[in-house]
Amino acid sequence: MPVNPTYPGVYIEEIPSGVRTIRGVATSVAAFVGSFQRGLLDEAVQIFSMGDFEREYGGLDRNSETSYAIQQFFLNGGSEAHVVRVADTATGAAAAPPTNANAASAILEDQPAAGAQMFRATAGRRIRGEAARNPGTWGNFLRLEADYATASPASLFNLTVQEVRLDGDRTVVLRTETFRNLTMEPDTPNNALEVVNQGSLLVQLDRDGMPALVAPAPGSPWPRPASHGTLGAALPASPVSIPPTGSSLNVTVSGFPIINGTLDYVGAPPTSYAGLRPLLEAEIRSRAASLPDAQRGLLANASVQLLGDGSTAEPFRYFVRLGRDARPFDPARSITFAGAAAGAAPGVRLSAGAVINRQQGALSGGRDGTPPAPGTTHRPIPVGFFAGAIGPKTGMYALEDVDLFNILCIPEATTMSADDMRSLYAEAESYVGDRRAMLIADIPASVRTLDQMQTWLNDNAGLRHPNSAVYFPRANVPDPLNRNRPRSLANCGTIAGLWARTDAERGVWKAPAGTEARLRNVVTLDYKLTDQENGVLNPLGVNCLRTFPVYSSICWGARTLDGADVIASDFKYIPVRRITLFIEESLFRGTQWVVFEPNDEPLWAQIRLNVGAFMQDLFRKGAFQGKSPREAYFVKCDSETTTQQDIDSGIVNVEVGFAPLKPAEFVILKIQQIARRADV
Repeated sequence: MPVNPTYPGVYIEEIPSGVRTIRGVATSVAAFVGSFQRGLLDEAVQIFSMGDFEREYGGLDRNSETSYAIQQFFLNGGSEAHVVRVADTATGAAAAPPTNANAASAILEDQPAAGAQMFRATAGRRIRGEAARNPGTWGNFLRLEADYATASPASLFNLTVQEVRLDGDRTVVLRTETFRNLTMEPDTPNNALEVVNQGSLLVQLDRDGMPALVAPAPGSPWPRPASHGTLGAALPASPVSIPPTGSSLNVTVSGFPIINGTLDYVGAPPTSYAGLRPLLEAEIRSRAASLPDAQRGLLANASVQLLGDGSTAEPFRYFVRLGRDARPFDPARSITFAGAAAGAAPGVRLSAGAVINRQQGALSGGRDGTPPAPGTTHRPIPVGFFAGAIGPKTGMYALEDVDLFNILCIPEATTMSADDMRSLYAEAESYVGDRRAMLIADIPASVRTLDQMQTWLNDNAGLRHPNSAVYFPRANVPDPLNRNRPRSLANCGTIAGLWARTDAERGVWKAPAGTEARLRNVVTLDYKLTDQENGVLNPLGVNCLRTFPVYSSICWGARTLDGADVIASDFKYIPVRRITLFIEESLFRGTQWVVFEPNDEPLWAQIRLNVGAFMQDLFRKGAFQGKSPREAYFVKCDSETTTQQDIDSGIVNVEVGFAPLKPAEFVILKIQQIARRADV
């Protein structure tokens, strides 16, 4: 702050340096738009590895070309991507059976059958404060389990959400979420809908279309979901009711015959419900031998809990839960009890007055959408779901919520009709132009020869754009879901990873091509080009992928789709266009501080200083032509660029020029014999 001296002495005033560092933006953040077996719809999710992709979207899917492209991106050097999932949520909705994509759901009631509806659980999670659906058959493997092992068993409940997978006949738990001490009472800190919806990555709860919950009488608990498993009736507090030794205890697991037995004690009978609990559990487990081998785990690992504290408000109750390691485990199983030991009194009250429910609630109704047609490996999703709309930020425009991306990939565009593909790519090129990004266009699997590639270029001449590039031929990658047999794949994921690797190793100004530009995880190419065939496509702006001895499969071209020789574009080469976009985006972000500053020479000097420092740093890294800064770039901002009329209009003009590096496409070696005089 300026010093206002009031007393004799020494004052210290800090003076701003005027240096505002301009930081270069990232250059190889990829964006993928495609269909997957799971994931949030029309949401751009940031991922940093294939592991992140597997957690969010389920990993590789034979019906998703984009899932393989993402794998190739990370294998070839990519490190950051944003993924947008699209699905056909409308087509075939009225069909029988319906074929539109749908999220799995389940309703929990306050009674095991025909009770009042407590809430609906739908596969999905919350994004930016709003619930987002996650359609797909994956949701049919979600399980819900309510229990009363809480701080207040008479009024609260716990909710456990599990995602499972079937490996043969075994049920494997992938993820578990547990939410404790919940209530259905509104406007409370532990309200079930608020707690679960804020914390769950698997489900969202709602009560849409359900009757309003009626407040109970004062002192009575709010209704809640019925406990899964078998919840016994309240046990007498005093005197403690312990069934005598030899009392019959018959166990029935749904789907199997009744197992008759007796409750026998070794030594003196227990004197408390807590003492009876392990004996009761051991007796139930001892009946496991009566079940088939694959189902013995239901009883062998069954558990018995004692709930409550014995007070009038929280009476003791036994809770019995089946083991989970049956092969397979059926969530609809239930366990019931009969006999003197399970009766009302004396007994453990697991029969009369008990609440008997299935072990878990299973979500259902999840659908992936229209299945692939015979002989294809993709879901036929209409082009509108990929393009989306900018208003609601759907499809490709979900990337509006992303701060920065540099490379757009839509591999499944190649599975559409020719007209739909052109329409989608044309809109994508317009969008990446606005976002200062690049589009890697792909060719269909049917384009396999030189003639077919030339025909594709002629049919899609309207797609020539300085912010897009195309590569020929397609690559074959090993398919882990098909015993590593080669699978023909769109090139965008592989090339986007190559761009990222080149940027990290050499810089965005280096052409992502040459003998260093090896294509990782590519076993063969769809077509083996000769030098002469390469010479036909290169002048047309097609980047060729070649196979050379020792080097294997490499990228052998670095032109944009606007790079045909006859066009003579300033942005003929990919590195020239990409470094231009990099400089534009970096300066756009790094000069925001200029807005509303006093528009005169002190400001112009600051602009020259800061922009010049940024350009000088690029020059030192070898990003420009020229032996000196004067030859490599210039930054001009003074009274010549900004006239008084500009100042009166609130405009400051900054001119930045640079001499880009262009790749050495053609190396010509001139060899000449030297004629020498014979010595005389």
